[in-house]
Amino acid sequence: MIEAELKARVQRPEEVMRRLDERAAGRAEVYQDTYYDDAAGALEKEDRELRVRTVHGPDGTRSFLTYKGARVDDASGSKPEHETRIEDAEAVHAVLRGLGYAPAIAFEKRCRNYEFMARGRTMLATLVRVPEIEGTFLEVETQVGQADLQAALEDVRAILWELGLTDDDLTTELYTDAVAAGRGTSAQRR
Repeated sequence: MIEAELKARVQRPEEVMRRLDERAAGRAEVYQDTYYDDAAGALEKEDRELRVRTVHGPDGTRSFLTYKGARVDDASGSKPEHETRIEDAEAVHAVLRGLGYAPAIAFEKRCRNYEFMARGRTMLATLVRVPEIEGTFLEVETQVGQADLQAALEDVRAILWELGLTDDDLTTELYTDAVAAGRGTSAQRR
């Protein structure tokens, strides 16, 4: 499956949150993301991602292992995504290190997630604050096959417009790049 996603910088987060609250109940969660790469940086060079995410929320803590292939749409940055829930994040971290991968960058995202149906699709809208980055972001995504990607991106764009955002608000800025720049370390392509 491909994660058809658009991301925008939000100028009026309270207004966007109010509009999202009209669609679905929001779920506040904190993500702890660790991105891995090998010593040669092969994943970064090939625009791929390997991530362990631990999510702390009102219903407890859960973790996921995610692999994202190279982007299939440069304008949006949409990528094929394969994700599975894991029972023991520390064991997966150890396995990845044992296979020769090392943490490339780790950071925290503070999210408010909204899941709803729109335009015949299950949509996930996430308001995001990364403490190390200035501003608030909104990600809207849906999972689709390659043949449906462009139509899905148009549906995602329409949801952004309904939430009060415009094409001028869209960004392909990567959290990993912004965090790395803020830390004065080399940029990561995630």
